[in-house]
Amino acid sequence: QVQPVESGGGSVQAGGSLGLSCAASGHTFSTYAMGWFRQVPGKEREFVAGLNWSGGSTYYADSVKGRFTISRDNARKTVSLQMNSLKPEDTAVYYCARASRPYFWGGPRTDFGSWGQGTQVTVSS
Repeated sequence: QVQPVESGGGSVQAGGSLGLSCAASGHTFSTYAMGWFRQVPGKEREFVAGLNWSGGSTYYADSVKGRFTISRDNARKTVSLQMNSLKPEDTAVYYCARASRPYFWGGPRTDFGSWGQGTQVTVSS
């Protein structure tokens, strides 16, 4: 089973920017929707952003809309999350995930089946 691998987390001051990247192997990458989630200890995992297999349809949680941008490069088999105007409440472990089946995209209702190990993002005030 393909397991996405995240990179790019770190620490930044409020108002700053960070970029996350996710690599997913396999020749079928271009047929799967991808997404970014985040989780804070003691809280439920939050679907932050996602996009369909072509990148033509995207979803953003209200909490990040206008600040985060998700994109994908199917030739390089990567999906990225550019995070701008970061706030302390964006602090979390961020996970990359792949949809559970190809050509399946339902926005926030998309079922994701493969998860990365996560990368920590810390925003200080």
